[in-house]
Formats: sequence, C-alpha cells, structure tokens
Amino acid sequence: MIREKMYYMVKRAIPQRMLLAMRRADIKRKLAFSSAYWPINPHSSVPPKGWAGWPNGAKFALILTHDVESTVGLDRCLELAALEERYGFRSAFNFVPGDYTVPECLRKELTARGFEVGIHGMKHKDNLFRSERIFREQSVKINQYLHDWGCDGFRAPAMFHDLEMISRLDIAYDSSTFDTDPFEPQPDGMGTIFPFFVPGRIGGNGFVELPYTLPQDFLLFILLQEKSIGIWQKKADWIVDHGGMALVNTHPDYMCFGGSPLAKQYPVRFYEELLTFFAAKYNGQFWHVLPKELARFWRRNYSKDQQAQRQRLRICMPAYTFYEYDNRVMRYAEALVERGDQVTVLALGQKGLPKEESIRGVNVFHIQNRNYNEKSKFSYLVKLLAFLVRSLFYITVKQLKDPYDIIHVHSVPDFEVFSTVFAKLNGAKVILDIHDIVPEFYASKFRGGRNSFLFKALAFIERLSCRYADHVIISNHLWHQVLINRSVKKDKCTVILNYPDSAIFYPRPKTRTSDRFIMIYPGTLAHHQGLDIAFKALKIIKDLVPKADICVYGMGPAKEGLARIIDNLEMKDRIFLYDSIPIAEMASVMSNTDLGIVPKRNDPFGGDAFSTKILEFMSLGIPVIAAATRIDRYYFDDSIIKFFKPGDTEDLARVMHEMITNDRERADKARNALAFVEDFRWEKKRQDYFGLIEALVSRDKR
Repeated sequence: MIREKMYYMVKRAIPQRMLLAMRRADIKRKLAFSSAYWPINPHSSVPPKGWAGWPNGAKFALILTHDVESTVGLDRCLELAALEERYGFRSAFNFVPGDYTVPECLRKELTARGFEVGIHGMKHKDNLFRSERIFREQSVKINQYLHDWGCDGFRAPAMFHDLEMISRLDIAYDSSTFDTDPFEPQPDGMGTIFPFFVPGRIGGNGFVELPYTLPQDFLLFILLQEKSIGIWQKKADWIVDHGGMALVNTHPDYMCFGGSPLAKQYPVRFYEELLTFFAAKYNGQFWHVLPKELARFWRRNYSKDQQAQRQRLRICMPAYTFYEYDNRVMRYAEALVERGDQVTVLALGQKGLPKEESIRGVNVFHIQNRNYNEKSKFSYLVKLLAFLVRSLFYITVKQLKDPYDIIHVHSVPDFEVFSTVFAKLNGAKVILDIHDIVPEFYASKFRGGRNSFLFKALAFIERLSCRYADHVIISNHLWHQVLINRSVKKDKCTVILNYPDSAIFYPRPKTRTSDRFIMIYPGTLAHHQGLDIAFKALKIIKDLVPKADICVYGMGPAKEGLARIIDNLEMKDRIFLYDSIPIAEMASVMSNTDLGIVPKRNDPFGGDAFSTKILEFMSLGIPVIAAATRIDRYYFDDSIIKFFKPGDTEDLARVMHEMITNDRERADKARNALAFVEDFRWEKKRQDYFGLIEALVSRDKR
C-alpha cells in the first residue's frame, strides 16, 4: 500500500496545477512501455467458461456510468441525463454522500426516469482500504447508505480496490476495477473485458465485478489532453470484435456544457460523440442495460458455481537453467500453482541435488547436470542439444500418458521449443519465452560478429522457433521491437519484464554489524556484465574510500577470468567472489548491503538486456549505480539511479566515490526508486500472464 499512501499525501499537499503537471509527466513516462497492454490488453478477451453470449443475440454489452466527485458534478447530473435520453441511453450515477448532500428529489427523479444510483465511497479524497479498521468504520456507513437509498452497486474513489474487503459490503455488484489501466494509483488490471463473480466470505452471497473497459474521461482528455475520441472508438471496436462488455466511466465534474473549458474540463461534445458512435455504428447490435441488470444476468448465468469450475491446467516448463536461482521461471511456476494449476519444470541440476523434488508446490525435475565450464562454442552447443533430447523424451512420454495443456518453453536456446513437437501435435499450446535474445547473446558470449555465419544461422533459428510457437514472450520492449522486425508478428508477441516478487524482495532493516561499505553484484558472470570495469574503478579510489568493498555472487563463464583480474589488481582484500545462492537467501544478503552495482557494457547484447537486479535492488530499498545503457535509459531516469558512462572506468570511479560519500544522495535515490518500483510488482502484472494462458487454452474451444 506504499504507493496508495503516497498518492493521497501528495494529492493533499501539492497545488492542483502542479499536481496535474506531475501526473502528466508520470503518464508520459509510463506510456513508453505500456503500449503492449494499453489501451488494449490483447489477452483480456477470453470469455468465461461455458460462455453462451449476451441476451437476444447481442454482439456486446454497453454500460454507462458516472462518478460524481463534487457539488460541481452534482449540479450537472440532470443535464447529463437529458443528453443521454436524447439518444435512448440510460446510465448509473455514483455519489459520495460523505462529501456533499445528495438531494432525495434528485435521486428519485433519476430513478423515475430509468437511471440508477450508486455509492462512490464516503470521502473521495480517501482510501478506505488503507487498513482493516478504516474499512470497518466506513463500511458500516456505506452499507447504511446502500440500504437507505436502495442501491445495488458500489465504486471506490480513485479505483482503489480490495475485492476481499469489498465482499463485506451489501452489494450486488462492484465497479472499482478495470481491464487494463497502468495509470491508476493502484494499476493492477483484472485482465478481462467480461464481468466476473467474486465469492462471498464464509458462505456469503458474493458479488459481480464489473471492470471498466473504456479509458476514463479524466485520463484521456485532462491528463493525456486528447482532442478526439479516437482511443475510445478504437477500444470499443476491439471490444465489439471480441464480444465483451464496453463499460465507460465519465465524470460530470469535468464536462463543460457551455463556453470554453477550464483547466480541468473538456467539451461535453466528446461524450456526446461517443453516444452517437454507438447509436450509429452499432445500432441494434448491443445489449444496453443498467449495471444492476447486467449483474443480475451474470449472477444467474455465471455465478461462483460456474467460476469454481475453471479448468485446472497441466503445464510444463522446460528451462535450461537452475530453477532455484532463476527468478523468472520460479515466478511463473509458483503463480500458476497458487491459482490451482499443476506445474512441472524440467531444469538443470548439480551434484547433490535430487533428480526430482517439489519446491513450493512446483514439481521440479533436474534432467541434466551442468557446470559453467564451456571453453568453446561446440561444448556449449553439445550441452544445449543434450538438454533438448532429454526434454523431448520426457515431454513426449508424459504427453502420451497425461497430456499437457500448455508447454511454456524458456530460452536460451530458442530451439528448445522443438522439444514440444509431439505434444503440440497432440493438442498442447506452446509458449516460447525468450529471456535473452539469442543471436546477440551468442555474439556477446563468444565474441562473434553480426555478419558471422553463426549469427545469421541463429537469427534463422529464432524465426523458425517464433513461427512454430503459438505465442512468444519477450523480456523487454527494445527486444520486442527487434523481434517483430525480424522474427514474429506483433500480435503474437507479448512483453513481460522480469518483475520482482514482493514476497521475496521487500525493504527490511539491516542486520549487519560490520562498518564496511558493501557494494554488491548478484547474477551471471559474463563479459557483457562489465564487472572488470567495476573492479578497476574501485582500484582507482581505494585509498579515498578505505572501507569500501565489492562482493560478487554468481556463476558464469567469466568467473575464472574475474578471479585473475582481482589477483592482478591486488584487490583480494577488497573484492570478493562467491558462488550463487538461492533467490530468497540472496535477497537477505542484498538487503544487508549499501549499494547495488550493475556495470554492464553497452554492446549489442548488454546494452539492450534488461537487468532484473535493478528492480530487485529498488524493491529492497538499496540505491543503485548502473551503466547508462540503452535499455536502462529507456526505463529509468536520474532521480532513481546513479548513472555512469558505459565502459568508462574513470567515470564509474567518480560515481562510486560520490555515492559512497554522499549519504543523502543514496537515501534520496533509494526512496524515489522504492516508489517507482511499485508499478513493477509481479503481483500487479501476473494477470496479464494468466490472460495469455487462458486465451491460448480457450482458442480451440471457441
């Protein structure tokens, strides 16, 4: 809830004009990496199990709602209702009874004319989910208003939501969520353009959740300053094509019904154009009802009994990696297990590990051992091919006995996707998840050029692998552009970053008693990571910062060479190499350090490879020094990271010295980064992955 608390603290303290400018700047930054899932999340179109369509053969459902935030909006309700009546529409008006008085005559007139009245929280400038105590106090008042006014629905201010808490309200439906909206203070979208049922607590009645699916007017016309309804039209057409629910939420407070719009207003004609768009283009094709009527239909046809019947999927994940050390694979597997699916991971093993084990509900099979000792391209390739053969055999045998629904293949290598060939013929859907883009990865690992035969061969294999897979996941937006230019269609490729798991990476007090200043790098030891640059930088300033050390945890082909560099620099008492440790243990170690360091080279691979370590440091509250690579400049700015020129030892030495000696700058960077990383929590993003899974499974069932 850190971000939510900060949102209201800032909102109360800063003048409106400045707050508006800050929000616009924040949204502009987020737009750069949200285009893959806003305004359209391509995986949110999966209908519920047993979907039989809307009543009367309608192509889609159309729901109009309004949140009335103040007396300004209150005075415009009847004028807005009259506008909708002219086009044959009706809507729901949600009021905030704790902020202003809602005349009984207004409520009665609206309902008499066929409109609906709902509750929009008790105080608009408040988050009733901040604590159990606050929710209990406000829920009593909310339930009283729901009863006295005869309301069926609720929507929380600012779209904050906690569905478990909301289930304690006496409601038929809630509309405090959305399919996708990364710009909300609580940006965790539900990943669906359909309603869904939320079971009640301990046998309660439960309620229907109606997420809004068209962007809000305040976002479009006040923050983004759009001058047309083009985004509304584009999203609406997509919803119609997929037979979903077009639910729009607008605010009479921001509508200008005459004269020139003020700073926080837009011409009401934009909303009127939306009404005429639906009335003209889709006349006779939509089911237009009030939210309470749609909730009644959904409860009757798709209640919790149907929801509980969600197919428990069988999913296999072959991954040429050590599962216990790979946060990306663990994150997917454990999220699927948490929602009730059966997950098997085929991974690498080491001496001393069992061949088969269960790790937090995930069945892990160590089908091949590996040491990081590849001295040549050939030895590396042999091990990859051996893993391909072993996983092909395992998946084929299992598919014949108890078929998999989804096989989520993790690359490197891309050609591991062909281990699924028999399973795919038998109906399994295949995802290729490209952690590292292989041709560039090869060029970095073995110093091969882009014009080499092997680079071109790997690019060819990449294209074949992407075309073979049913869907491709890529780990950052720069590589997404490379892939869609080189190997895969845009609608078949999704970006899912390496989001940190907040159950592992969270701020905690230091338990270290040493007075040393510890800089740390945890991860793969490879040339492109630039650790030799960091070692040489510390050598330059070692006498200026006599208590500063670097600790490195990891495995990789560069480890022996790094050990030699430490010896040659005569820095064995200041730079320490350790083996990798499991992720949960690594998080504890990282939390006890003073500064994270990510000194990557800006080469064709390292410059575009997104570093999970940066987000993990941020989540722990540890400030970060990083090379100003293309990828890190794409996602981050100087307020949250201390950048240095990639490959420049002297510049890194300067930056190191500044961060080691400036306590205030470290604290500022850590605080800003902790707020920034709230948008990058896996808990808020995993619904996109679930939506992709469900879309693939349901494709043959439509």
